Amino acid sequence: MFTGIIEAVGQIAALQPTDGDLRLRIASGDLPLQTVKLGDSIASNGVCLTVVELQADGFWADVSRETLSHSSFAQAKVGDPVNLERAMAVGSRFDGHIVSGHVDGVGTIVSLRKDARSIRLRIEAPAELARYIAAKGSITVDGVSLTVNSLEGRLFDLNIVPHTAAQTTIASYCTGSRVNLEVDIIARYLERLLQADGHSASAGVSMATLAENGFLRRGR
Repeated sequence: MFTGIIEAVGQIAALQPTDGDLRLRIASGDLPLQTVKLGDSIASNGVCLTVVELQADGFWADVSRETLSHSSFAQAKVGDPVNLERAMAVGSRFDGHIVSGHVDGVGTIVSLRKDARSIRLRIEAPAELARYIAAKGSITVDGVSLTVNSLEGRLFDLNIVPHTAAQTTIASYCTGSRVNLEVDIIARYLERLLQADGHSASAGVSMATLAENGFLRRGR
């Protein structure tokens, strides 16, 4: 489990295609590795990767075909920057939102512009993910916990404050950049609960269905 608060920006140092999938080495930059051990999880551009070999300045991880099919690692190149976050420790501060590290798909940067000291991003999400994105809800972009400012079909807007831009890979984005997206896990579970109760996901979620399933208090 992660929070979407990036600890360091690393770099892809090596790529080894192996029997249809991929092994990669990530140079970890300023990420503290003193407490990391084999088998630990590190979110890398939002993808939960398992450390299979640990070195003083980085780690090796395997990327499965499933992960390659749902993330930007399919187009990864040596030298690409990578947002890094270690798994959340019990008892630590929870400053972002619940992030599983299971990327749902890849979005595309449609536009970016300066807005005072911030950067305004517009991203196009895959059609199958759009229904999980809500205005003022949370979304993870390349591992970064962000708030959706507005929504128009498959397009959603984000405001990136200077600190976030400086501490992540976002400052390197340009129009056409492809980014890993993970929607809010609560939306996923809510949809599944409604489907199990006989509601169609295409019918949408109303105040009535929320109340029927215990998400709202009924009036007395």
